[in-house]
Amino acid sequence: MNAVVFQTLADPTRLRILEALKEGEKTVSNIVDLVSIKQSGVSRHLSILHDAGFVQMRPDGQRRLYSIRAEPFHEVSDWVHSYEKYWSNKLDTIENYFKEKKRKK
Repeated sequence: MNAVVFQTLADPTRLRILEALKEGEKTVSNIVDLVSIKQSGVSRHLSILHDAGFVQMRPDGQRRLYSIRAEPFHEVSDWVHSYEKYWSNKLDTIENYFKEKKRKK
């Protein structure tokens, strides 16, 4: 997993922008209204999200419509799930310990 992915997602403003885009395509001005920051800030964060592959832009006449790309989120999900077996085994061990302790009482 690339550290840039986590650096990109670590910013609260970028997370708010991604939340706004979950509902579908939005223009920069739509996003500005939803996240309550200036247009220049939204544009800067969209550029970072675009460079990291989290959003795509589609021109529509004078407007630029932004939407989420699913692929990077699948990569993050796969990375998290790669640790699931490790944590699942640890949690099972803890659960079994407490069950055994309770049974002995």
